Amino acid sequence: MTHGAFTFVLHSHLPYARLAGRWPHGEEWIHEAASETYIPLLDTLFDLKADNVPFRLTIGITPVLAEQLNDETVLKNFDSYLKMRITAAEADIARFEPNDTENPDSGSLSEMDMERAHLYYLAHWYREYYVRIQKLFHEKFNRDIIGSFRQLQDEGYIEIITSAATHGYLPLLSTDSAVRAQVEIGIRTYERLFGCKPKGFWLPECAYRPAYIDDKEITRKGIEAILASYGIKVFFAETHTVTGGQPVGVAAGDVIGPYGNINRRYVIPDNTIPPARDTTTFEAYYVSDSTAGEDADSHSGVAVLGRNARTGEQVWSADWGYPGDFDYREFHRKAGTSGLQYWRVTGDPVDLNDKELYHPEWASFKVEQHAENFSHIVGDLLREYYEQNDGRPGIVMASYDTELFGHWWFEGVEWLGAVLRHLSEYKEIDVLAASDIIEKYPPEKALQLPESSWGAGGRHFTWDNGETHWMWEPIHNAEARMEQLANTHTDTDDASEKVLAQAARELLLMQSSDWSFLVTTNQAKAYAIQRFNQHLERFEALVSSVEAGTPNVALADELYERDKLFADIDFRVYQTRE
Repeated sequence: MTHGAFTFVLHSHLPYARLAGRWPHGEEWIHEAASETYIPLLDTLFDLKADNVPFRLTIGITPVLAEQLNDETVLKNFDSYLKMRITAAEADIARFEPNDTENPDSGSLSEMDMERAHLYYLAHWYREYYVRIQKLFHEKFNRDIIGSFRQLQDEGYIEIITSAATHGYLPLLSTDSAVRAQVEIGIRTYERLFGCKPKGFWLPECAYRPAYIDDKEITRKGIEAILASYGIKVFFAETHTVTGGQPVGVAAGDVIGPYGNINRRYVIPDNTIPPARDTTTFEAYYVSDSTAGEDADSHSGVAVLGRNARTGEQVWSADWGYPGDFDYREFHRKAGTSGLQYWRVTGDPVDLNDKELYHPEWASFKVEQHAENFSHIVGDLLREYYEQNDGRPGIVMASYDTELFGHWWFEGVEWLGAVLRHLSEYKEIDVLAASDIIEKYPPEKALQLPESSWGAGGRHFTWDNGETHWMWEPIHNAEARMEQLANTHTDTDDASEKVLAQAARELLLMQSSDWSFLVTTNQAKAYAIQRFNQHLERFEALVSSVEAGTPNVALADELYERDKLFADIDFRVYQTRE
């Protein structure tokens, strides 16, 4: 008898960076993630397939990321990036090569010489790593990352879900047409690249908002209603969105990676935390139609899966998550010569300057231990829920940023593969994709969800605070302006059509949640402000030319070569609808 179901949900997203800078901010974000996360992940999944390991998991690829991974310019630059990394490793090999008087086998090396000898070994190891990634990219995956993920979906191994077009922060957009545009263009892009309709949707930043009446007495649709209108069956939420109570994990700030840089400082205690309620992330729920008010039985037909806190923190936690193991590669220390990461975590706390050298074989040993441990945790959670609820099967949804694996936690992709191998041997666990879970274990209850996210404090602070509040007025003005232009240009000339299409692209890019996130975390504050203002200025120039009756086609063509995505966009998606 099965105890229930498990799914990994991996959320893959990077901001639009094509031709928008290289190191330290810009297109190299994509190249790093491709070489450390996406290609290793594909390799791992295809190896599982070749070994006849039965597996299913859910992978979200945001439309803006999918467009970039499918873009020839980005892929050409990725080739250059790999060559650069190989060259950097080769330069370190020459730099660390032992002198003629040094014999590593003599047993008489000084501590300094032994360290140099190990750096020499690691430089070779890195060269082999990037040469292998280069070979996989060209030979195994035929330079087609998106097509390779599509193949795995077509063959039934993964379910690919979609998201908002440019990862716009949906609860804070000012019009339903703006929310709908993010959703519809995201779905259209998915259909074009993956050849089918998506069943699942990742809400950017897990940010949800129910229906409400705005200051103009207009009833704004709940996000669930907009998703339902496009046939979406399931989305994903933070733990506290489903269970109420104090945020945990990412929303509480107890994380590794970029989310650990967010600190919310209160003058008085926060009173916005909803009370805990008698709900659980071990069940799927239908999301109430939030326009129905208190009638929670009237649901939208869209289900929600909440993140399981125990499995989430086992990976995310900065204090006791697996990535903090002392033998894993240290993310933050890089060689000044090449940018390669030659050190291991070593201990907590250990100053970066005191980190010890990395040993890949030690890390691989820990990967297997941690994969087995995680599999036992999943099995124990489902068995305990099953036994405590009179034989009712439970659900464990473990959601993470895909880039956590490989990029932030270098050994993480290897760990994912090992977990899937272990779980395939658990006959009492259904390892499924998200839509499979909704079909096999359909919700029995409807649930009203609160306004929430996985940002600091569980609300909107990360994207709307003293550092970022200035961004929202120009976004809202642009949304209103775009809706007005879409309403008045229902049947327009080719010139205006082209210019308004590019204006829609610039608005979508301006709305990206990444810019406010990067400002709040101070990771790339100046870059994010510059990018936001660029898209605002481009939007202003385009729509002003249409409003003046002189649509600037030359400018639209020029900007499309820079911001080249969503080729089939129709600006009329911004028209007012009932």
